[in-house]
Amino acid sequence: MKTVVIIPARMGSSRFYGKPLADLCGKPMIQWVYERAKSAGGVSDVIVAACDKEVIDAVVGFGGKAVMTDPNHKSGTDRLAEVAKNLDCDVVVNVQGDEPLIEPESIEKAAAVFEGSVDMASLMVAVDEETAKDPNIVKVITDNRGFAMYFSRSVIPYARDERAGKIYGHIGLYAYTRDFLLKFASMERTPAEKTESLEQLRVLENGYKIKMIEVPEKPLGVDTPEDLEKVRKIIEEANQ
Repeated sequence: MKTVVIIPARMGSSRFYGKPLADLCGKPMIQWVYERAKSAGGVSDVIVAACDKEVIDAVVGFGGKAVMTDPNHKSGTDRLAEVAKNLDCDVVVNVQGDEPLIEPESIEKAAAVFEGSVDMASLMVAVDEETAKDPNIVKVITDNRGFAMYFSRSVIPYARDERAGKIYGHIGLYAYTRDFLLKFASMERTPAEKTESLEQLRVLENGYKIKMIEVPEKPLGVDTPEDLEKVRKIIEEANQ
């Protein structure tokens, strides 16, 4: 199956303006994400989807591929779909533009599940009880076949007496068949999606399934300048 990675990126982050072009050990952060995605096995192409000329210019400048998208999109999924509708591919993997430490193996694992009858896939990681209390850490519960039953900012499942099994945190890497991505982007927002502010709930509320893949750890993403400094130290220590 032909797999393409699309990396949505925009300058206008409320917590960190200009994040894609922030300097990270001599490269713009978006270049780190691009190069790690490019090194994943089985990926035919990597494309940055951006609505800012500065990002497009930077990607082209380091030899990458970028597509200018409509600045009025409300979500990264809409930006993804705009690019995907003009692609000849089977699977689209959405890698966030603020994940410079994304593991290429995670991309490979997400893309590999589409040999069966799967429309969409994502990743999860076991988290401890204290970490799970953070509403910024999205939790997911799955059925016995590994398909998501629900995502929430609350701790799920609720432990009435004692907890049986692990708590899983969701990692926001998504993979879709191209056809399902276009269908998903055309769906109206749903009640639980609006309540939890979690776009993936739209999939479940419309009766579709998301295959969840467990990975050993969640890479540190960059939401703030402080996160960028943490990632910088990780990269510097790894290169010593």
